[in-house]
Amino acid sequence: MPEPRLLGQSLYQNLEDTLFTLGSRREVQLMGHLEEGESREALRRWSEILRPYGGADVRRSMIQLLTSAPPFFLCWYASYRALSLSYWLSLALAIPTAGFLLRLFVIQHDCGHGSFLKSQKTASRIGFWLGVLTMTPYHYWRRTHAHHHAHSGNLGFRGMGDIDVITVSEYYGRPFLGRLCYRAYRHPVVMLGLGGLFQFVLKHRFPWDTPRNWRREWRGVWKMNGVLAAILIFMWLTIGLKTFVLVHLPVLFLTVTIGMWLFYVQHQFEDTYWREHEDWAYVDAGLKGSSHLVLPKLLQWVTASIGIHHIHHLNAKIPNYRLQECLDANPRLQQVTRLTIWDAIKTLGLSLWHEDSQRLVGFREAKRLATP
Repeated sequence: MPEPRLLGQSLYQNLEDTLFTLGSRREVQLMGHLEEGESREALRRWSEILRPYGGADVRRSMIQLLTSAPPFFLCWYASYRALSLSYWLSLALAIPTAGFLLRLFVIQHDCGHGSFLKSQKTASRIGFWLGVLTMTPYHYWRRTHAHHHAHSGNLGFRGMGDIDVITVSEYYGRPFLGRLCYRAYRHPVVMLGLGGLFQFVLKHRFPWDTPRNWRREWRGVWKMNGVLAAILIFMWLTIGLKTFVLVHLPVLFLTVTIGMWLFYVQHQFEDTYWREHEDWAYVDAGLKGSSHLVLPKLLQWVTASIGIHHIHHLNAKIPNYRLQECLDANPRLQQVTRLTIWDAIKTLGLSLWHEDSQRLVGFREAKRLATP
């Protein structure tokens, strides 16, 4: 793996102050060092286009929070009360409950990017408690996710804050067991369902691959674990652990499965963007390596417009409730990879990056391409 240049060094040394926002003067300067193949003019131009949409509207943010958190608790309580009538009714109510929990995760996501509130300190406090609901250590997630934004599509910086992707040549360079493990990892049942539960229930409790010098992030992990343990004890003493699991496990499973699918389709599609470190470009990674998932209006509301992901990657300071406005006002931003729900489902068969044709392919096609 290549050594990080100026942006990478800034990332590790002072990540909390570096949110990788295209409108930041500091980042534009850093990008000038990082991206030899991309002109500063392109960065400056997109900075000017996107800057008017950045920054939080506190009133809209609070309305969004108030129309998401209380309904989540009400739906959860209704699902709990429904147990006395029918478990099928409780399971049915898990669907809207999971929808509101997913929406809260996106709000937590915006808190981490500094786009939800003007005060980052307040946003981080809200983000922490939303992280309790989503079982996501806020500061740990914020730092790994910033790495994802800084290096998305960069073959030299894989393995942190993203879904693992390897090239066709790397795949066939692995021993049989290594190939088998990767195929299992990329299977939708593992990656979305079992993998999602593993990530949120287990790995978030002890992220073993996190550097030990990330002291604030580790403190956040243990603080989160303490709060979750207290909640578990409270539920045990009040409604009982069995009842709690019967209500919350379906909600959690639906949330992490849909959430992992959303994260997957944002960057995993046939004509996505992956380049070697020397050829990687920030703007191209945002425009070509991030999709626009076109959802029905209700689902777009539930997911807080996170499907308009290419704009989010160009400027993470744009709050979710302004992404559609930005898209509508800029025709150039409408000329990216658009995926319907069916298109996005079909991308689940793509698993390997073929460097010669510059596209993501499935295992069967990879075998054909690798055969002389």
